[in-house]
Amino acid sequence: LNNLVGNSVRYAKQVWVRAGLRDDGVEILIDDNGPGIPAEMRDEVFRPFYRIEGSRNQRTGGVGLGLTIARDIVRGHGGDIKLEDNPSGGLRVRITLPL
Repeated sequence: LNNLVGNSVRYAKQVWVRAGLRDDGVEILIDDNGPGIPAEMRDEVFRPFYRIEGSRNQRTGGVGLGLTIARDIVRGHGGDIKLEDNPSGGLRVRITLPL
């Protein structure tokens, strides 16, 4: 969660984190009002060392492993992670984990 929230804080002015129970487990939503990630790049950003061209600068740092590691941790716990449009604009990260 630290990496995912950190990404949102880095690229957005506002970030919201919510968690709730579902019938089949827990859902965590991280919404922000940043620039988002184009739909055609959402699978790519989970590849090791992949960075969206606009994110390559000294201010943001990183080497492109954070989302890969986050996905591997979530999947290691039997869950899933998806990137979506935030209905209010920006990006939504949806994590689902079984109980």
